[in-house]
Amino acid sequence: MRETCLTNQFLIAMPGLADPNFFHSVTYICEHNKHGAMGIVINQPVDLTLGEVVDYLGIKNGHNEKMRQTVFRGGPVETDRGFVLHNPLGKWESTLNVTPRIGLSTSNDIVEALARGEGPEHCLVALGYAGWGAGQLERELGENAWINCMADEQVLFHMDSAERWQAAVSLVGIDLNHLSGDVGHA
Repeated sequence: MRETCLTNQFLIAMPGLADPNFFHSVTYICEHNKHGAMGIVINQPVDLTLGEVVDYLGIKNGHNEKMRQTVFRGGPVETDRGFVLHNPLGKWESTLNVTPRIGLSTSNDIVEALARGEGPEHCLVALGYAGWGAGQLERELGENAWINCMADEQVLFHMDSAERWQAAVSLVGIDLNHLSGDVGHA
């Protein structure tokens, strides 16, 4: 059996997925290998701006446009830890290169740059992440909890968060209203 790598793909919650952490969620998969998977939920905004996070961290805030950006609930794991999903990659102290264009950074230097009005052109800031152990995500895909498709930067960085689930579903090219949430065999 060939292993499937879901890195740089959207993981889209099926309508029947009742887990409140992931109901109608779109997760950008940052890393997927034999040890498990890690991603950032990109469509669950929290009542917090990047400027408020910067102020809380005691970082001098340049009061630029990026400081009004909404922060997202990236997932139920380590919700007190910040993640910056960004394009272009740049050279930050702690970055996972997801693709040649997209990175996930966790170091303060990128947050400080954003506070100064510098840093990556496009970014999504999240608290927490979504994680799966070895084989867990594959099992959940087999149980029809999720569908996946290649990620799209327009959806990831430029679309209103309320539209991201439907936009990701549209990338798959199917009508989820016609799918069953039950596992079946032909």
